[in-house]
Amino acid sequence: MPEFTGKTVLITGGGSGIGLATARRVIAGAGQVVLAGRNADRLAMAAKDLDAGGRVLTVPTDVSRPDQLDDLAARVRDRFGSLQGVVANAGEGLNAATADVTEDDFDRIVGTNFKGVFFTVQRSLPLLTEGAGVVLVSSWLAHRGMATGSLYAATKAAVANLAQTLAPDLAQRGVRVNTVTPGHIRTEMFDAMTGNDQVREFFRSQVPLGRLGDPADIADAVAYLLSPASAYVSGQELVVDGGLVRSVPA
Repeated sequence: MPEFTGKTVLITGGGSGIGLATARRVIAGAGQVVLAGRNADRLAMAAKDLDAGGRVLTVPTDVSRPDQLDDLAARVRDRFGSLQGVVANAGEGLNAATADVTEDDFDRIVGTNFKGVFFTVQRSLPLLTEGAGVVLVSSWLAHRGMATGSLYAATKAAVANLAQTLAPDLAQRGVRVNTVTPGHIRTEMFDAMTGNDQVREFFRSQVPLGRLGDPADIADAVAYLLSPASAYVSGQELVVDGGLVRSVPA
């Protein structure tokens, strides 16, 4: 039986990149997905791309707004009744020296990347069934410093730490919580933050496996952590980075 038969997974940041690739993976496993994101048009395009009819629900949502997360939870309850998975993937990048970070930058990045993750999980709790899986998406920058990434990296480190504390908190409900930490993944956000092919080639050269990652590489890892194959895995971080964090290219 396909691994997601009869299961519904909420994916924030579901309109593109890692979120959309994860949705495609869940749909391929006979599951249902709820895609949340700020851009309604992008969500509509994602649903069309998935071509799964009633197995896809799109809900325009700003995860930094708990009131909108309440509306999201209500929509999920009305349509599917419960959740067997949550992927807190919505994130926003910032490439700036510390001296140049404004208070508005701080509020926006922390609001999406940390506050949004926390309240996505909190507002989903009444819908999560026993045995459900929660996956938080961090970043390789939680483990390596980059001069222009102080604020972004701090939020992603907070996400990884959050998973460690949510895991024992939610274990009494039979819910598992883990983190997936991507390396250099070729997404729209990655392209925007790197700027040009020369910079992207520099990042590629840092990866021992010799290539940039694909969103599907992360989707497969997320699918594992959502599936029964990881039934005894909780509070863990799965780094999917081609060896970037712990290895030096030959």
